[in-house]
Amino acid sequence: MQFDPVLISARQKTMTDAGFWRHQTINFFMTQALQNCPQHVAVVAHRSDGTQVSRLSYQALDQQVDRIARGLVALGIGHSDVVSWQLPNWWEFIALALACARIGAVANPIMPIFRQRELKFMLDFGESKVFIVPKSYKGFDYEAMANGMRGDLPYLQHLVVLNGAGANSFDAMLLRDDTPVFQAQTLSPDDVALLMYTSGTTGEPKGVMHTSNTLFANLHAFIETYGLTQKDVILGASPMAHLTGFGYLAMIPLILNATTVLQDIWEPRQALELIRDENISFSMASSPFVADLCAAAEAGGPVSEQFANFCCAGAPIPPVLIERARKMLGLAVSSAWGMTECGAVTITEPNRTNQKSGSTDGRPVPGIELKVAGLEGEILPKGETGKLYARGSSMFAGYLKRPHLNATDAQGWFDTGDLAFLDAEGYVRINGRSKDIIIRGGENIPVLEIENLLYKHPAVAMVAIVGIPDARLGERACAFVTVKPGHSFSLEEMSHYLSEHQVTRQYHPERLEIMEDLPKTPSGKLQKFRLRDAAKGLAASA
Repeated sequence: MQFDPVLISARQKTMTDAGFWRHQTINFFMTQALQNCPQHVAVVAHRSDGTQVSRLSYQALDQQVDRIARGLVALGIGHSDVVSWQLPNWWEFIALALACARIGAVANPIMPIFRQRELKFMLDFGESKVFIVPKSYKGFDYEAMANGMRGDLPYLQHLVVLNGAGANSFDAMLLRDDTPVFQAQTLSPDDVALLMYTSGTTGEPKGVMHTSNTLFANLHAFIETYGLTQKDVILGASPMAHLTGFGYLAMIPLILNATTVLQDIWEPRQALELIRDENISFSMASSPFVADLCAAAEAGGPVSEQFANFCCAGAPIPPVLIERARKMLGLAVSSAWGMTECGAVTITEPNRTNQKSGSTDGRPVPGIELKVAGLEGEILPKGETGKLYARGSSMFAGYLKRPHLNATDAQGWFDTGDLAFLDAEGYVRINGRSKDIIIRGGENIPVLEIENLLYKHPAVAMVAIVGIPDARLGERACAFVTVKPGHSFSLEEMSHYLSEHQVTRQYHPERLEIMEDLPKTPSGKLQKFRLRDAAKGLAASA
């Protein structure tokens, strides 16, 4: 594959001189661990299928990585070839990422939730030469699915099956002992190291390219913000095929030469037990994970004093949840905002969570600048909502084969597609996507504020408000709600509740749809574009 990371050269000198690009790859940190702490535990992998817990020291992990790297080279994989895998949070996931870096290949992790339609697009578009899947996971036969697609994937040369049997098994193809020592071209800091597809909140995914410099610039800033060290033990429960899991739960522990504890299927009671038994101190995921932990603790699950910090990204955190986590778990929940294109670039510092996490999405980490602009590109005053732009060290290297979609101007400003405002201290508040604006009779409805208020209603589990087309007013607001067990909720009750909280009548959702669940990406982000489509259908049938 010929990669064209077009957004790199313009930043090389500036980011290097400022110290944000350190020109290190993950190979550097593995070498450091082998020199300084080879017996320190790198990965603890808990699997839901009853497989024995795997505990790998850095030395043991390195030995497995070397075998996998030699196996990939024996399959003909070399520099800039794309290696795709669709694996849960198993130790082999991390080992594959390290093996790709060791031979200069491009890592392309894919969420286990995807099926033929998405996979055919991703594997073909990225010209993947190797595809690695589990034999089965959560009762689904991945091997059968992958075999059924091979005729539609001309670039795919090898299918490897983890926990499979026969010639194409992971052990037979990538953990062989008879593969020769390789002399491969290793990864350089400005090579494309990671290809990750956007998670699909707005439609067709785009292939985001990251180099070691762009990815690690953000990870170092994140480490600095949280004060993480080698002593930290990090819970990897959020899917590692998403940038949250890959960067902050897989790569950061390796950078620190620390330990990550993997959980392959989310089960909050078990997570609390892992937190206690493994002395976990930090994790990162979307807000439903925090809500689940609080509910499990309330039901009698163990609470650990060691578990101090949780970074919550993907959507604004209801303030009531932040307070609940503090009381139930002693946990500081930090808000954050980011994208696959730039990582978590704004964070609320742990010591400001009580003041800022409920009302903002943090402020820029070192190396990142933000601006909020109006329709004509003018910089807006603090407190005014406009289009959010970002630039700096961790911005991606461009979209694979789609440079015309890079949305980055000559000054390096990237149009995030989000609406936001900055407060007096420089903290950002995301008000929604540009497409999420609801304009009812010429007046903007403050969607986020109404959603946060409804989250406080005792019957509401989740809520998302989108516009429903209206011939007279242009749009009206429609609330999609999931209800807590044992509760009911009606349009009249919602309107009465909002009136009690002195919300102007024009801001009340005029339609309520009760759902069993709201559509989300695998990482937990709400897919409002699906709800907008549903709202259009409701309007058409009215």
